[in-house]
Amino acid sequence: MKYISTRGEAPELNFEEVLLTGLARDGGLYVPKSWPVLSKDTIKAMRGQSYQQVAFIVLSPYVCPEIPEDDLKELINKAYSSFRHDAIVPLAQLDGNEWILELFHGPTLAFKDVALQLLGHLFGYVLGKRSEKITIVGATSGDTGSAAIDCVQGRNFAEIFMLHPKGRVSDVQRRQMTTVIEKNVHNIAIEGDFDDCQAMVKALFNDLEFRDKINLSAVNSINWARVMAQIVYYFTSAVALGAPDRKVSFSVPTGNFGDVYAGYIAKQMGLPIDQLIVATNTNDILSRTLSNGEYKVGETIPTISPSMDIQVSSNFERLLFNIYDAKGAEVRALMENLKQSGQFNITDDRLDIAKQTFNAMRVSEDETKKTIADVFNRGGQVIDPHTAVGVNAARKNWNDKSVPMISLSTAHPAKFPEAVKEMTGVHPELPSHMANLFEREEKFDVLPNDLDVLKKYILEHL
Repeated sequence: MKYISTRGEAPELNFEEVLLTGLARDGGLYVPKSWPVLSKDTIKAMRGQSYQQVAFIVLSPYVCPEIPEDDLKELINKAYSSFRHDAIVPLAQLDGNEWILELFHGPTLAFKDVALQLLGHLFGYVLGKRSEKITIVGATSGDTGSAAIDCVQGRNFAEIFMLHPKGRVSDVQRRQMTTVIEKNVHNIAIEGDFDDCQAMVKALFNDLEFRDKINLSAVNSINWARVMAQIVYYFTSAVALGAPDRKVSFSVPTGNFGDVYAGYIAKQMGLPIDQLIVATNTNDILSRTLSNGEYKVGETIPTISPSMDIQVSSNFERLLFNIYDAKGAEVRALMENLKQSGQFNITDDRLDIAKQTFNAMRVSEDETKKTIADVFNRGGQVIDPHTAVGVNAARKNWNDKSVPMISLSTAHPAKFPEAVKEMTGVHPELPSHMANLFEREEKFDVLPNDLDVLKKYILEHL
């Protein structure tokens, strides 16, 4: 499999090169040159197989033979050995034909573990083979940080610098990062919002001299391998509910578009997805864009679903590349407009292509809270605010009730205890391996939203 940049000016790379490169050198994001398509019989044969077995079937076209098949199987098995549920991502029934997919059974209680546990082992395998080390710099709106830190902490192939917006992640999310005291882990609270953090990470990648000097790599979903690993659970959940003999719909709470883009890829690979709902909170740039074609950056508003408090959705560029027929020059022009004026417009004919796959829905804070309460009162299920955004959007957008609707449950409710307790009266407890989280020592530094200051900090701490 060869990979190409969404902006059309970077060299084609193979999987290992894309894994280590992260962002393309022309500022674009890497995507496969073509989508591998799985036959109906291949998808049907996934029934009764373990998550790990399905992961190998789905991922091997992207990775093998660069990584030999037996080695990939071993990496997959290692990655998911740390999950607390044998199904890795179990389905839970809410009501009738309505389901949630629990993606929070990994070590840091969020869906990011599903991709990042594998990413960590892929990094270790490739870097070990090359006798190389990397510097990882990432930005997090809450969950990526702890999952990324967990997958590389204490390992000698990487040092990780994780940026989070000061005061804009939950206490649990912050402490999951800042209580990791390993020498190769550096936590930084940036005086700004997530988009400021993400912009600095992209700026580091676009400074090619600095990038090469520190051997910079990425764990954010700008890294193709992150998105790739998330395709798997669309297949496992859909097959469990009757695919490929019946269609299945998904509602995905999203800010950076990576998780829902993985669903788009699953559809390209042959999974019969009826609806793919893009669920946003009041930071609704994605729902606005997919409704009227205007991508216009506004002010980030703090919410009770902070992992979605994002205005600039990095992975949306990958979708632009797809709907503009893989024309990198057109994507480059849109991204240049975004850089210069904070907005761009998608032409009606291209927007219509996106609308053939995606429905978009904005969910208010009040609606989010009411959904947490409703799900609890009707079935005793405790869900976090991000999951509630997905459930609410699903219920308002569900076109055909005979088609199973799966809302992605992206985080354990114990990561957001105040919001959950307010609406249910129940204080969700952390699992036993995190029971003493609030007793652990924290270690992090506060920096201004200043790229030069960040560069100096990284060089001093490497």
